[in-house]
Amino acid sequence: MPAPSQDPLDRPVSAGDLLWTPSPDRIAEANMTAFMAWLNRTRGLDFAGYAELWQWSVTDLEGFWQAIWDYNDIVVHSPPAAVLGSKAMPGAQWFPGVSLNYAQNVLHAERPGEVALYYHSETTPVTPLYWDDLGKNVRILGTRLRSLGVGPGDRVASCLPNIPEAVTAMLAATSIGAIWTSVSPDFGWRGVLDRFRQLQPKVLICTGGYRYGGKDYDRSGELTAIIGELDCIEHVIYLPFGDVPAPAPTARNWHDLLDHPAIEKEAFQFHHGPFGMPLWILFSSGTTGLPKAITHSHGGILIEQLKLQRLNMDLKRGDVLFFYTTTGWMMWNFLVSSLLIGVKPLLYDGNPGYPEPDALWRMAAQAKVTLFGGSPAYADMLAKRGVVPKDKYDLSALKTIMLAGSPVSPECGAWFYRNVKRDLFSHVGSGGTDVCTGFTGGSPTLPCYAGWHQHRNLGVAAYAFNEEGQPVVNEVGEMVITAPMPSMPVKFWGDDDEHTRYRATYFGDFPGVWRQGDFFRVNERGSTQVLGRSDATLNRFGVRIGTAEIYTVLEGIPEVDDAIVVNLDLPGGQFFMPMFVKLADGLTLGQETENEIRARLRREYTPRHVPDKIIQVPAIPTTLTGKKLEVPVRKILLGTPLEKAANTSAMADPSSLDAFLDYARTQTDYPA
Repeated sequence: MPAPSQDPLDRPVSAGDLLWTPSPDRIAEANMTAFMAWLNRTRGLDFAGYAELWQWSVTDLEGFWQAIWDYNDIVVHSPPAAVLGSKAMPGAQWFPGVSLNYAQNVLHAERPGEVALYYHSETTPVTPLYWDDLGKNVRILGTRLRSLGVGPGDRVASCLPNIPEAVTAMLAATSIGAIWTSVSPDFGWRGVLDRFRQLQPKVLICTGGYRYGGKDYDRSGELTAIIGELDCIEHVIYLPFGDVPAPAPTARNWHDLLDHPAIEKEAFQFHHGPFGMPLWILFSSGTTGLPKAITHSHGGILIEQLKLQRLNMDLKRGDVLFFYTTTGWMMWNFLVSSLLIGVKPLLYDGNPGYPEPDALWRMAAQAKVTLFGGSPAYADMLAKRGVVPKDKYDLSALKTIMLAGSPVSPECGAWFYRNVKRDLFSHVGSGGTDVCTGFTGGSPTLPCYAGWHQHRNLGVAAYAFNEEGQPVVNEVGEMVITAPMPSMPVKFWGDDDEHTRYRATYFGDFPGVWRQGDFFRVNERGSTQVLGRSDATLNRFGVRIGTAEIYTVLEGIPEVDDAIVVNLDLPGGQFFMPMFVKLADGLTLGQETENEIRARLRREYTPRHVPDKIIQVPAIPTTLTGKKLEVPVRKILLGTPLEKAANTSAMADPSSLDAFLDYARTQTDYPA
């Protein structure tokens, strides 16, 4: 009788199972290894491994960030006088005296005759865009924007898909000191106005529609309404889409605007400013109120992305980076920033599962993608459709997969090792729009364990705090950052002079310490888990539970397609924890499935994880990026009107809340 397999992938995996160990060659070739050797050679620093290197990076801030600065080829107009003028948080002063420009550093990587990026859509094959064209178009458009009166500090808003024109526009705007902001064309008009009204943009760059799942969507009516509501807009630049007319009679045609002679590199003048000069404005999801206008800086994004992508993600010049995203998510800004180190981003515009579920893997094989990224929701779709990319495509170039957007279960991570490639660095982490980077992730020099992020990223002093504000290990706590990071926002646009909203958002609970708003666990290895939003706390009998733990168990029940669970605090110290489930097509919730859910939660966690009631719903409400709307659902169930509980313009499917509204109106299940 053969001995049972020792490979955890031959059975359902559990949190903590070892999935991958880097080979000696992989460790030797890693950028992290080269950086540590450089530190030893130039600083006399010797670290036994990543954990020691990380510890140094969060305790000697000046030494670490000076090393990152020196290790990278950063273009400046004037050099910095120091690393930190002030360590106060909020309000840290990074690299005082420096004068620089993010877009100039991107174009510093320009190489005539070399591919800058690739793009692909439902109607366009994988196509290269060369630096000759990207650099030329950025300089022409930057010059044309200047001629239209656009200057430093002016906001340039975009409603473009994930296409090369969006990259060109962002670099052109930021090259002249204008501030970039973007939404994707599928945003509802109210969601666009909620964002752009706060910024009062001078320019709107837009297109008349988009294609998704083989169908064209005409957005001209929405664009006309948006422009009509924003009297601040002085110029509309229109990228034609089929025969859809321009949304304003005075709109300038994109192609006409670029139809001008090329400008020599040496003749183009970048606008230079201090480290904290505003670069772009990203928005929070805004599911429960007006989206926060999170303002990032030229210097902060520049040095953070150089650190993250070169070291923690092990990207090298010539690599091809893909992440499935739209222009309305921070991952687009991350994707484009790979140009800084000579990596070729691959842009995709369209449905990730069209015309076949494995469409993106066909694209990845054609483009020889090095790092492939997506969300856990995308991975779940692949698993449900039985996609096995390794059986169909040559993925020999693939070295790394990245998952981001929501908590990653052990089985979700294992799916890639079973179905894509056995030798694969799995960079699973957590970050956010707030800092436009990852707090956690790790290094290709470390092993990968199911359900865990390898480690905290360099320079990120992330810890789990208990309710007394003390760091804890192997306990669930609040995720906090105890030392400043260069890419922390410079402000919320429109906040008052005291930055009241900014301070309340991040520093209201622990003065001088950034509270991210996630449940967090750190183990003795330094590996981490993010267990859901802490404002969606499941507090059962005095024990705090992360919702991600519950969702992980449900993934092993084939009848359950998706779920959302909330805990309702009721008068008299009572509580009620309902779970809402979306079942596989054609199934109706019965006692057998209910019993299976309850038994698994009790067996794999504790009786506290078992819901008081299980209710079938047709859909689970999520944001546009796939995060479950636990807080709005909780508010609705407690009687808050829809308009105060949720911003439906920030949702993937606003009608998914209908079942919860009906339940709240008719429920009789809550304890008396």
